[in-house]
Amino acid sequence: MFSPDKFFHLENFSHKDLFLEDQPIWETLKNLTKYLEQIKLGKIECVIPSSTILLNPDQILIRQGSIIEPGCCIQGPCIIGEQSIVRYGAHVRPYVITGKGCVIGHSSEIKHSILLNFSCAPHYNYVGDSILGEHVNLGAGVKCANVLLNKKEVRVNFKGQYFRTGLKKFGSIVGDRCQIGCNSVINPGTILARNTFIRPCSSVR
Repeated sequence: MFSPDKFFHLENFSHKDLFLEDQPIWETLKNLTKYLEQIKLGKIECVIPSSTILLNPDQILIRQGSIIEPGCCIQGPCIIGEQSIVRYGAHVRPYVITGKGCVIGHSSEIKHSILLNFSCAPHYNYVGDSILGEHVNLGAGVKCANVLLNKKEVRVNFKGQYFRTGLKKFGSIVGDRCQIGCNSVINPGTILARNTFIRPCSSVR
């Protein structure tokens, strides 16, 4: 019930081999580090402003047509897909993959996460240890929290049954075309089906 095909259309995603078809979707997050370590990185196919900070540039791959604005920080290993935008003040931390046409906006921080094609975290967002599906949009100030206050293992609750993930850092799975209203918090271990709409200022679990 938690396999990737229940949440995402992967046919047009360049890194669909990353997803483990017969495993719960959080197992794909566990596979992210190993997957990036097997890919040849260290290629920048767009203009990088002089004020942009690239940490470990030999482990960064930025595809053509992307726009990297001045004053952002990108840390490898990571992949920024074609025709994506990383805006001023954004922070891309290690082990991030974005698809085509994604937006990482001003003061947004992305860490150990996957953004499928045309997924947007455009304004003051935090996305940690999470997967955002195609055409997902996070309203301004949305946070995908990834650690419980008690620092224990994150479990998924489905109809009163708890599923162990083996992860102490696990944010959210946001299915294709979800829209999250401004200033909402998506709590650790939250899984949203396709086409879910969340009202502004919500606490979702």
